[in-house]
Amino acid sequence: MKISQKGLYALQAMMMLARHHHQGAIKIREIAYEEDLPEKFLELILLELKNARMVESVRGAKGGYQLRRDPGEIHLSEIMRLIDGPLAPFADAEQLRVLIDRDLPHRALYQVFLDVRDAAARILENTTLADLISGTTPRATKGKRAARKKEKGSVLPMVVGGQASE
Repeated sequence: MKISQKGLYALQAMMMLARHHHQGAIKIREIAYEEDLPEKFLELILLELKNARMVESVRGAKGGYQLRRDPGEIHLSEIMRLIDGPLAPFADAEQLRVLIDRDLPHRALYQVFLDVRDAAARILENTTLADLISGTTPRATKGKRAARKKEKGSVLPMVVGGQASE
């Protein structure tokens, strides 16, 4: 599976809106600034998300964009399918099942592709924006534990202005 630049920007913008979900509408300029995204490209992405009813626009001085649903109800798979199309990295599941049945010498290879496709889709379908902003995804939790272990066991010099200091 390959995510496009547009898909990555859409995910970043949606994460920013999720982080500020209870603050109301956020101006495009603020989203672009906070996420370091090109403002004109972001406008097009937000319009696409609006047409898909994932975000809504609010007019007026306090206007901008906000999520239409709670961040816990928006799955990464929805956003990625909208922007980049199917999640499958190796064709769709039905095509792979046909190849598994018909191409006996390569059955094991196609089965691996199907397993990878299913695993990727399952992760994206079960991960919400709320998971991302809270850091509760399985990998994020695992990474935090490993980082805490490193913190306790070693002292690293801090680099400030290009020079190491202690």
